[in-house]
Amino acid sequence: MSEDAPPTDAAGGRMTLVEHLAELRRRLIISLVALACGFVVCWVFYPQILDFLTAPYCDVVSPDAEGLDAPGNCRLLVLDPLEPFAVRVSVAGYGGAALAMPILLWQAWRFITPALFPRERRHTAGFVIMATLLFAGGVALAFWTIPRALGFLAELGGDDLVSFFSPRRYLSFVVKMALAFGLGFEFPIVLVFGQITGIIPTRTLQRIRPWAAVGIVVVGAVITPTGDPFTLLILSGPMYAFYELSILFGVLRQRRKERAEAEEFAPAPAERSSSEAP
Repeated sequence: MSEDAPPTDAAGGRMTLVEHLAELRRRLIISLVALACGFVVCWVFYPQILDFLTAPYCDVVSPDAEGLDAPGNCRLLVLDPLEPFAVRVSVAGYGGAALAMPILLWQAWRFITPALFPRERRHTAGFVIMATLLFAGGVALAFWTIPRALGFLAELGGDDLVSFFSPRRYLSFVVKMALAFGLGFEFPIVLVFGQITGIIPTRTLQRIRPWAAVGIVVVGAVITPTGDPFTLLILSGPMYAFYELSILFGVLRQRRKERAEAEEFAPAPAERSSSEAP
């Protein structure tokens, strides 16, 4: 069957609506089980996870502070008796989603695979692996940025202000930063997939470079919770680098395709020798 033939399922025929719904239900059940397992794991290891999440806050605690804000005692201030439980549920929920992310991405990709052409299905595993690694890289960069963003925000208030954060608001800030960087690092996946499927031509990406640079900065300013120039630069820089790498991928892919087509339609050596004979 040609690579440009309509997508089919494993049995060789088109999937009916009932089969699509059954497949969706199966993928959703697997995803929910993965989320539940991740939730339980993060609930059990909540103290260690909370220590990891509060590490950026501890990095910006003033060495001259006393009491709650003293070095090595960078605790979060609870003002609601129900907040500890809500925080533990939130940490377990977000952590469980992070642990289950590879499975969730795989299930989502496998669900849309029957609608793709065979040449597009070959990239399934590569896309899932790269999406997971890029998201993890974005989260890691976010945690490297958080102490510097917190320090910048604390300095804006002056020396007369002492920062005490509630667990819910601090964790919401951390999660927003992690999601902003994690989703921002998924940018090249969207561009590469769009070029492979033909939705986003490479020439279009080359033509709108200036507008893309402005759009990346605007998007970075919107999705980052701090809005400070340092965080914006740290996120926008890699995103634009990913944009250029995606264009390079498209150019190399087009050259490889043209070279393969030229070799396919080139005359065989025997045909060339016979045509050259007098």
